[in-house]
Amino acid sequence: MNLTAVAIIAICGWVIVQIIQAAKSKPSGMGKAEKAELEQQIEQLKERVATLEKIVTDDSYELKKKFKDLEKDRVA
Repeated sequence: MNLTAVAIIAICGWVIVQIIQAAKSKPSGMGKAEKAELEQQIEQLKERVATLEKIVTDDSYELKKKFKDLEKDRVA
């Protein structure tokens, strides 16, 4: 798997964890609107991570990377 893809997924996971921790550390008086906004952000991030996982694990992604690596070797 590509190291860049692993880094992207790790960063997205870190962001989700930070949002969840921030939500837990807020006072219990958090309004319904704030809670709904945080839940919406979490859902959006989950969708983005799922999309990134699909792209990175796709066979054509790996194939395109191999072609790019071959072109770099040929040019260099």
